[in-house]
Amino acid sequence: MSDIIIRVAKLPEEFPVVATIRKIVFQEEQGVDTALEFDGKDDICEHLIAYLDDQAVGTARLRYLDANTIKIERLAVLSIARRQGIGQKIMEEALEFISHQNVHEVVVYAQVYIKSLYQKLNFIEVGEIFEEAGIPHIEMRMSLS
Repeated sequence: MSDIIIRVAKLPEEFPVVATIRKIVFQEEQGVDTALEFDGKDDICEHLIAYLDDQAVGTARLRYLDANTIKIERLAVLSIARRQGIGQKIMEEALEFISHQNVHEVVVYAQVYIKSLYQKLNFIEVGEIFEEAGIPHIEMRMSLS
């Protein structure tokens, strides 16, 4: 059985690992432009990192949109670790972390192909499908109050 550990990344020490995962998933696999992926907001965010058998394989970023709302973004899992529920576990850990913050709502811009992951976690679709970085997305929200 594989050992999965998900925790808040230690910054700045672990940011290069977070950045590498995002570069592989978003830039190399999905063709997202570097300037879009690394938008200058990483230093004001919390980052989660997932380890599978001591190898970093996944990440997500948590960013305050305002005093009442946190956006979970940049959810990424390396291809070698997909189909093992790691993305869902990262999201569950993110929601656990957020539950201890004084916010009332969580938002994600889900890539359409993976929106079922967010639906399982009780996120609700808001609005129409839109493109971000050339990829179809849907805004999804969850109320915490």
